[in-house]
Amino acid sequence: MKNLFKTLSLFAALLITIPALAYPDVASTHWAAKQIEILTEQGVIVGYPDGTFKPDDNVTRAEFASMAIKALGQEHTNVAQPVNFTDIEPSYWAYESIQKALYFDLISCPVEGGTFRPDDTVTRAESITVAVNALTTEEISLLKAKEVLSKKYADLDEIPESFVIPAGKAEILDMLVTIPSEHKAKIQANRAATRAEVAAILYEMKEQAKLNPNAKLAEAMRKKVGEGFVIENATVQGSIGTIPAGTLLPIKLSNYASSQSSQPGEIYIASAPENYVTKEKFILVKKGANLKGQYLDVRSGKWFVRNGVLVLDNSLLTTANDQTVALNGVCEIKKDRNWFMKFVRATLKGEKLDVTPEGVIYMKLLKPLKIDLTNGWIFE
Repeated sequence: MKNLFKTLSLFAALLITIPALAYPDVASTHWAAKQIEILTEQGVIVGYPDGTFKPDDNVTRAEFASMAIKALGQEHTNVAQPVNFTDIEPSYWAYESIQKALYFDLISCPVEGGTFRPDDTVTRAESITVAVNALTTEEISLLKAKEVLSKKYADLDEIPESFVIPAGKAEILDMLVTIPSEHKAKIQANRAATRAEVAAILYEMKEQAKLNPNAKLAEAMRKKVGEGFVIENATVQGSIGTIPAGTLLPIKLSNYASSQSSQPGEIYIASAPENYVTKEKFILVKKGANLKGQYLDVRSGKWFVRNGVLVLDNSLLTTANDQTVALNGVCEIKKDRNWFMKFVRATLKGEKLDVTPEGVIYMKLLKPLKIDLTNGWIFE
């Protein structure tokens, strides 16, 4: 019985330690299983409603643009001057991602009024070129690129000349993804890329961009710094900053608040009077971010009856990115008093509370706030 128990325990431990495959149609031995699993966990790629991945299916140009922007963590970037296309309206599901891919120089900017062909399948040449464009790379000549590629690939003469240098750069960086084969590898530049190949290409791009992003991506991926109200207990992990629950944050009221005249349920508006920053000066929330809530508890101060009560319940935060998120916090207005006034108010009561417009009070954060330090985006 003891041996049986040990066997069952060992079997249970093995079940726990062996990771479950994300998709039933992607075996653990599939050449791109690792990349597919990691990018799925990170939300860069998704499967189909039936739970499958369909690794051999193709990807449209619009889908690839969306995936590339997610892989680089730039889905929340704002593009001020979008490019017009004759075959894409602003209401198109991938319009924003395509505009961001253009802004970050992942794809070439067409002539105004041109087409993007969003529903065409993305080719291997197009997808690998996007991956290379995301990086700062060493410049190489056409001759050098051909020399690098000729050592390994059997179809060098069949690829478009415009793709030779990007392909050469990709090979130097060990990111020219090809399906493993017993025969000499082929680039197959003009073939439609499969979903498995796209996953592998995006994975390599993502890893390389951590080290050598192109100029625009480097600026976007840089954690923003500045002066402001230092939140000592804020934590930073990678590019994510967290303001923990219980933190006191200064907020500046836009309207007059009083225990004598304000009403429970009445809406108030406030703002961040300065940047909220970490000890390292990374900006968590920018100055001027708007807060909104309502008066939760208002009771007037009356002599010999009670001191005034004024409690504000915050519910929303609108950032400099025009992102509106739930922000749960409470402000209990109190006055600083010396020992004598404490005694007076405790015995005679009747204290009145008020905050003038532009007055600063402190809000206690009730739930943690997680922020992307590169762009100020708040994770809900």
